Amino acid sequence: MRTRTLLCVVLLTALFASMAGQAQSSGGPGVTVLPVEPVTIQPGKSATLNMRFRINAGFHINSNKPTQEILIPTTVKLSPPADVLVGKLEYPAGEQMALPFMPEEKLSVYSGTFDVKGVLKTTRAVSRGTYRVRGELRYQACSDRQCFPPHTQAFAFDVKVVRGATTNKRKNPAQSPNIKG
Repeated sequence: MRTRTLLCVVLLTALFASMAGQAQSSGGPGVTVLPVEPVTIQPGKSATLNMRFRINAGFHINSNKPTQEILIPTTVKLSPPADVLVGKLEYPAGEQMALPFMPEEKLSVYSGTFDVKGVLKTTRAVSRGTYRVRGELRYQACSDRQCFPPHTQAFAFDVKVVRGATTNKRKNPAQSPNIKG
């Protein structure tokens, strides 16, 4: 097994070196970050975040939990502004795929479209307004014959902080406002 892993590392390194120029000149494989819906949130509350990514046809990328240590996992890194916090991100399970040059090994990959979900939270001190969250998707794309160098793709989305719901401050809301009590 150790010899196989070493052989894979050598082959992948050779593929990266030989394909780097070709990938750049032809545009290479890619992932499209689909528009992220603005997230609306109240101060001190949390909201769900959904990020969707589409992998170009004919390619796949390693999942967030690849089956081998030498493979680069797909990751999303978010850089929120002050007073906006990011909870744990949830990645989908990868689909198991065997490649023609390694039919006995199953790889955990994403292909087509996949979603990464998470939770955003704001501090109670956050001011109302729109905040920009910047993100990076890091992945390694492959076809069924070759892998390409890892790539990091930047993206961004907005978080809109709105005033909290108003609460009725009257002690007895069923009582007529004309009766003094």
